[in-house]
Amino acid sequence: MIQATSMEGKLTLVPTPIGNLEDITLRAIRVLSESDYILAEDTRTAGQLLRHLNIDKKLFAHHQHNEHHALAEIIKFLKEGKQIALVSDAGTPAISDPGFLLVRECIKENLKVETLPGATAFVPALVNSGLPCDRFCFEGFLPVKKGRQTKFKELATLNCTFIIYESPHRLMKTLADFKTYFGEDRIISVSRELTKIYEETTRGTVLEVIEYYTTHIAKGEFVICIAGK
Repeated sequence: MIQATSMEGKLTLVPTPIGNLEDITLRAIRVLSESDYILAEDTRTAGQLLRHLNIDKKLFAHHQHNEHHALAEIIKFLKEGKQIALVSDAGTPAISDPGFLLVRECIKENLKVETLPGATAFVPALVNSGLPCDRFCFEGFLPVKKGRQTKFKELATLNCTFIIYESPHRLMKTLADFKTYFGEDRIISVSRELTKIYEETTRGTVLEVIEYYTTHIAKGEFVICIAGK
């Protein structure tokens, strides 16, 4: 296996808090402070975090709409020996966020890549669900239209816990699809606003959770854990 040389720069993927700012690690703070450039999914969101940490660094936008076009310039900077950090709006980059394409290109170019451990939404939601977590499948966001039915039919056959992300305005539609494809008695755990003041986890059958959110407003980002078949 070919190893990147120490003379080259390094790309570091830095997880950022998903809500509670106390979840930033000391190592993440150091890496951000020492980086030459910081790539951010949203420079405004990243800027707020950096100001909170008293870090003054140049931010560059790196999101799903420009990541293909930005690759060449980022690779050029890394080959010049620059230390570059990548952050998403919240959580670990490349987990339902930009990052995969850049990591793949760095590996292709034999440039060093390092990923720090840290915040991500699905791990605490899974562990807190009470569902088996020795083996699980992470699906992220499901298709909104094309391929949605096919995906639900595939998920219905899984015999391990699986996890999806969902937005508040699509929650009820997704719960209705659960009832159609998994049955109303399938056990699920729905977590929202993880690590924040109004963090909440609702556990029960699909039907019970539907009834709960029929009378409660769906706010925040959702992580849903579903029991296997």
